[in-house]
Amino acid sequence: MLNLAVAYRKETFERLRDPLAERGIRVRHVPSESRTFDLADPPWGPDEFDAGFVYPSRMMEGGVVDGLLAVPWVNDREAVLTSRNKGGVIARLGRAGIPVPKTVVVSNPVEEADIVDAFEAFDPPVVVKPNSTTRGTGIAKVDDVDSFLGVVDYLNLVHDYRATGDKSFLVQEYLPEAVDYRAMVVDGEYVGAVERRLSEDALTAGRWKHNVHRGAEAGGVRLSEEFRDIAERTAETLGIPFCGVDLLAVGDRVVVNETNARPTIDAETKYENGFYDRLAELVRTTRR
Repeated sequence: MLNLAVAYRKETFERLRDPLAERGIRVRHVPSESRTFDLADPPWGPDEFDAGFVYPSRMMEGGVVDGLLAVPWVNDREAVLTSRNKGGVIARLGRAGIPVPKTVVVSNPVEEADIVDAFEAFDPPVVVKPNSTTRGTGIAKVDDVDSFLGVVDYLNLVHDYRATGDKSFLVQEYLPEAVDYRAMVVDGEYVGAVERRLSEDALTAGRWKHNVHRGAEAGGVRLSEEFRDIAERTAETLGIPFCGVDLLAVGDRVVVNETNARPTIDAETKYENGFYDRLAELVRTTRR
């Protein structure tokens, strides 16, 4: 039995455990947050684990866990940091010819005139997005330049993302009525997708973010070959073995909005047949 270390214990851990156990992989929790580490008496032996699933989100504690486990990760530190840098992802994908939304990256602090120029490069409204945030945290939609400058003032005052100390943010085009998909790619192959939808009540109330953690529902869907190809090319370009690729589709246009190297695994019924077979094989090829 192969032992796999998983650094977080939420939906993904619970959903992984039994399917991977059926495939000869024991999933064990190695908590990296809200605990103490006695380095003279490590909590794990040097040979207890064969691989790690996804590098911990907190880089400092992750370095301790990584040092104690001394195992290869399915998604290592570089993969997590690559995906977390939203501006870097857009830059890499755009250079590779993969469709992305129009984006301006702002590295605070900058002159107000430059901020205004950034806003005026778009047809409002625009989306303002901290570069390193997750789960839709801190993302705002603004319609006019005064509101835009107010959001920027707010970011200047408080934005210091805890994991990276990042003060940069993105200004992006807003795509009204876009359909939001999360495609999953495992070891270069598309393995399924969900469509994230807000309820009619939420839409009527003016909600527009499709993050599941903000109340959207995720339902399994079958993507077109074009969308599958874009998802696979995205994961390959970024070098992320286990990759969530967020697609926004409006009419005949589709863009990669973000990626996630720590994607939540949904119910197995929402993915293609063989999802866990492929994931188990990726773990085996990662093992030391």
